[in-house]
Amino acid sequence: MLFCHSQPESYHQHSASYIREALAPFLKNEEARLMAESGAKRTPFQYILCAATSPAVKQQEETLTYLNQGQSYEIRMLNRKLVEYTDISSKYVKSIIRVVFHDRRLQYMEHQQLEGWRWNRPGDRILDLDIPLSVGILEPRSHPLHLNTIEFLWDPVKNASVFIQVNCISTEFTPRKHGGEKGVPFRIQVDTFTTNEHGEYMEHVHSSSCQVKVFKPKGADRKLKTDRDKIDKKAPQDREKYQPSHETTLLKECSPWPDALNLTSHSSSSTPSPVYHSSPTSCGFADGNCSPNQQGELFTSGGSDHLLPSSSPQDTQQWLHRHRFSPFSRLFSSFSGADLLRMSREDLIQICGPADGIRLFNTMKGRCIQPRLIIYVCQQQARNQPPIKQVGTGDLPLMIYHALYLEELTLLDLSEKIAMLYSITPQQITHIYRQKPTGIHVLVSDEMVQNFREEASFIISTIRDENTDGYHIVLK
Repeated sequence: MLFCHSQPESYHQHSASYIREALAPFLKNEEARLMAESGAKRTPFQYILCAATSPAVKQQEETLTYLNQGQSYEIRMLNRKLVEYTDISSKYVKSIIRVVFHDRRLQYMEHQQLEGWRWNRPGDRILDLDIPLSVGILEPRSHPLHLNTIEFLWDPVKNASVFIQVNCISTEFTPRKHGGEKGVPFRIQVDTFTTNEHGEYMEHVHSSSCQVKVFKPKGADRKLKTDRDKIDKKAPQDREKYQPSHETTLLKECSPWPDALNLTSHSSSSTPSPVYHSSPTSCGFADGNCSPNQQGELFTSGGSDHLLPSSSPQDTQQWLHRHRFSPFSRLFSSFSGADLLRMSREDLIQICGPADGIRLFNTMKGRCIQPRLIIYVCQQQARNQPPIKQVGTGDLPLMIYHALYLEELTLLDLSEKIAMLYSITPQQITHIYRQKPTGIHVLVSDEMVQNFREEASFIISTIRDENTDGYHIVLK
């Protein structure tokens, strides 16, 4: 279904003059340069934002355009095929318009910034499409999870005009200090795709963007007037340092936005995330004791899961998922271990926010929680297993102990540490007993754990629980 007004015949008959009129301010300045580059390939599309550029921008800087919050602004989608011949294979092309951050620092934090905006403005979108005013577009879509993106199809032979509304203002993403803070600049970017051999809009053909700032209603008009008055007061020689203001803004060619292809193929949600599969050495009670080498390997593999400088980007992704940093895995998708370890605490706080940034920094540096209690345990030798002899000590058996670091002085934490050491689940431990010198078994409770001596040592024996298929643990 076509979402557009009926177009008069003159719209098609005078489309070439329509393009010339829209590009007039820019063609005058660039005619000489374009003639000199006649051998170079010119892009097939041109996008024009119908909003005036600021005159307070110096000659060598990028143009800046002021917009009012919620106001509809036209973007003219022009195919320069009508000016000079270019080859567009498909009848329709797909364009994706998005509002993104201009500053690189905020681009790293885009996900967190947009989630914060969604939380403060439930039900609102950052970018909307004004369909009643738009001309020549088909199948307009706005994904509910991508608040800053819209997409549609259009016929490059007939051109199109799409009206957009930006509903956020630049100061919403500025840290609040004492009032009067400057708003952050945004970018309006258009990525255009044509169909591949399978009829999917996957072939990127052109991208352009421009820099904008968004003000509360009528704020953009006041700011533009202020800039013009400021430039008019300058001396003529100083005015030459600034760009002239144009009634429309030409979007400059740029690289495609990184996730544009994902949005186009609608595969962003179906892309499999890296999954970590662990297969620790099994050391079950039913099989008796493991050898000392096996036990050492088991305990070392569980306690040395640190990010290394030699970690590849794939290893780094797995490490992020294992340590509950999945929301940032896409952000750090191309980072190796060395790249991530070079980042300072302040860098991570800026990118991930205070809470997650501090947690990520501490996890990367291997900062462990100081244990409240350390005890040593050794599994009792099975009757049918020959004891391991110490070298040079005759027939004395070798007793191998492992350290258990308790962060909480509770029975639950003790059960979890014992279960982790022997590769079973805490639910398989039915009860833990402490055997006194008289031979009686005392049920271990939180109070008993709290009264364990620092660096106390125990020998562990097990009793099979026939009713639950679990184990009773006895500390001797």
